[in-house]
Amino acid sequence: MIYDVIVVGSGFSAIAVTCNLIEQLPASAKIAVVGDDPGFGRGTAYRTELYLHRLNVPAGRMSLLPHHPDDFVNWLKSHGRPLQAGDFASRSDYGLYIRDTLARLLRRRDGRCRVDFIRAKATGCVERYNSTLAFQLGNGDEIAGKNVVLCLGVGNAKLPVDPAGAPLSLRSRIIENPWRFSWLRRVALSDAVCILGSGLTMIDQVLALRAHGHNGRIDVLSRRGLAPLGHVGKPPAPLPIDVEALPGTISSILKSLRERGRAVDDWRSVMDGLRPLTQALWQRLSSEERARFLRHALPWWNIHRHRVAPEVFDRFDKLVSEGTVRFHAGFLKSLRAEEDRLLAGYRIRGTQDIAEIRADWLVNCTGMERAGISHSPLLKEMSRFQLIAADPLGLGIQVDAASEVMAPSRISPARLFTVGALTAGQFWEITAVPDIRLQAKAVVEEIVAKRTIAEAQADNS
Repeated sequence: MIYDVIVVGSGFSAIAVTCNLIEQLPASAKIAVVGDDPGFGRGTAYRTELYLHRLNVPAGRMSLLPHHPDDFVNWLKSHGRPLQAGDFASRSDYGLYIRDTLARLLRRRDGRCRVDFIRAKATGCVERYNSTLAFQLGNGDEIAGKNVVLCLGVGNAKLPVDPAGAPLSLRSRIIENPWRFSWLRRVALSDAVCILGSGLTMIDQVLALRAHGHNGRIDVLSRRGLAPLGHVGKPPAPLPIDVEALPGTISSILKSLRERGRAVDDWRSVMDGLRPLTQALWQRLSSEERARFLRHALPWWNIHRHRVAPEVFDRFDKLVSEGTVRFHAGFLKSLRAEEDRLLAGYRIRGTQDIAEIRADWLVNCTGMERAGISHSPLLKEMSRFQLIAADPLGLGIQVDAASEVMAPSRISPARLFTVGALTAGQFWEITAVPDIRLQAKAVVEEIVAKRTIAEAQADNS
């Protein structure tokens, strides 16, 4: 079957695109949504059931459709969660809200377009003579579309050392994907845990351990030993920032922002003022300056930009203050065994000295890999046939300002878009819901506008 739009993926980006398509396309249109994740739309982050796993963005900015800004807050109230727009909801509630929003749109019978959900993995893509892009599916079927939106996420970052070097008896205690929460049930209450990586995923896992009754030591190893900072209950007003007035080099930009941070009562006002302008600032930077940012400034950007809810931060900070959670700055170099324990050898940052952390468990919380294409067989296949091109800095796929893929050799008039983390090379700040929902809406509007023009031309011919 030939569809008007094929959405490839099953995470938040896919559901945001699908909901916008349902709202904007006429009843005559046909949509296919292809993905093999049974928790369509909720993804890993929003399937967690732990109440301490909170959103990192206030509820008032988390509505799925940006033209219905109060939708999520109203949903919370209607489900007995009377949170305000500035409060931080649980991620499990947000997953349910996403599911309910899609279900509500699908229940519409008056003029709703056709939507087919295909539980399969797209394994290959080719151009067809009928002006479409066709996808081969893992179940043996093939579908084709006049417009395609790639909504594929990124894979889990791998451990920097091969876990195969550890004894077989201890490999089951190396947790490469911490979001498979079954491992928590195997941890004894007093076990020592070493967490590799100190970002948001690390905080989630620490709180999950505590919720399961764990009271042992937790050592956190990351390259710089930095941890995310917290939001405040009453955030300061964003500081107005003129992007065009900022310098053109990363070092000068950071100097300017630090000066502004020292001049205000709370540095968060500077970050929040910069927040809606980040994409514009990124697009002003040269490739050399973007690479310099990734090499030198990214860790500090992350801890200030991607903050955690106040309640979550207070709980975590208490564990750090008590010495239960200890930070180490260094580079993991080896994994070996000492009797029935793991020894994680690391080079201490700024030195050549090697230290070791003894633990019963090693948990990979280095987060998601940088938005490349190597984790996806489909993307590698599309790259091989030059239907897509990798971003020069390894930040996903090359797209233009409208999120349309810039393919080196594609000749089909079918249009190929990408939404979400794979467009980081063009937009940088494109992993959070407030950014993705705007991008999804803009992509759908572009598809609908071109379709309307084509139908008008056909009627006049």
